[in-house]
Amino acid sequence: MGLFSKDIKTMDDLFVHTLRDIYYAENKIAKSLPTMIEKATDPQLKADFTHHLTETKNHVVRLEEVFRLHGVEAKSVTCPAIDGIIDEAEEIAGEVADKQVLDAALIAAAQAVEHYEITRYGTLVAWAKQLGRPDCASVLEKNLAEEKNTDVKLSKLAEAKINLRAAE
Repeated sequence: MGLFSKDIKTMDDLFVHTLRDIYYAENKIAKSLPTMIEKATDPQLKADFTHHLTETKNHVVRLEEVFRLHGVEAKSVTCPAIDGIIDEAEEIAGEVADKQVLDAALIAAAQAVEHYEITRYGTLVAWAKQLGRPDCASVLEKNLAEEKNTDVKLSKLAEAKINLRAAE
């Protein structure tokens, strides 16, 4: 089912579709983060990625709660956007030999993922409120806050040392 599929007729249909999209994305991210942890060389970056892996697993659990609250089956729809972002990250990481530059590339890739998630969660929160589902919105807001926090932490780490080392 594509985003503008004839199967999406109502705001509720769109909400559920997008919920299933981010569910797919979070599960895919949970599978790809261990590789990023393994490739990262900076100890703080490894720790941040490891922490975010735990958060990502919690995001999946929270999404399952939203599905339950909303009364729909917890299932995924393929998300070509996250597939493309992760494929690009894996390709770039495979091509970078310098470990300092690799860490900078990993942060950039992780932030591309975070920005995608932030847009999805922001939209879902707004739609949940519009649909009269503050219960769903409050659960989704927790994921949104953690995604924003991760993005800020990665920016600070990149600007404080990772990008500087990569540029040397």
